[in-house]
Amino acid sequence: MENVKLAIIYYSSTGTNYQLSKAAEEAAKDLGVKEIKFLRVEETVPEDIIKTNEDWLKHYNATKEIPVASADDLDWADAIIFSAPTRYGNLPSQFNSLMDTTGPLWQEGKLVDKVVSAMTSAANPHAGQEGTLHSIYKAMMHWGAIVANPAFTDPIIFETGGNPYGFSVVAGKELDEKDKKAIKAQVKRTLSVAEKIKA
Repeated sequence: MENVKLAIIYYSSTGTNYQLSKAAEEAAKDLGVKEIKFLRVEETVPEDIIKTNEDWLKHYNATKEIPVASADDLDWADAIIFSAPTRYGNLPSQFNSLMDTTGPLWQEGKLVDKVVSAMTSAANPHAGQEGTLHSIYKAMMHWGAIVANPAFTDPIIFETGGNPYGFSVVAGKELDEKDKKAIKAQVKRTLSVAEKIKA
């Protein structure tokens, strides 16, 4: 796994998906990955709107020095773990803005066989979490990427809500040890598939 180049790309307004992504980064380091890019999706909402939500503004200011993801990062990576909150069962416009830049890579076939996995959050357990993961994976299928969803490949998945499409959580929840183990299981599966593809 140490030879797999991993990009962890997230969008987070108030910090939940940032937290999921940091747990994924920690897991990848524990699994021996040497090359990791930890990247955020660029915020496209004007600051005067962000300022209407104290938590959003606080998180925005705390993380704006994190490098912004670009299509070049997708080209570089062997494996990509995405994390984004749900918006009515779909993806945030910010995340879609990044996806809209991938046309040239797609046309050149440079996204084929990228190994991808995704995580999400929502305001409550039934607020479109699975739909959002499906939305991410639909784009990946157009790429010709390999979706490495966690499925039920580890018993911990059953203990943390049983979402076979990707780790999901209610927004604002502090991750506990079971959550982190479930994220690590998803990261491990993603890296394991990428290692086989790269061999």
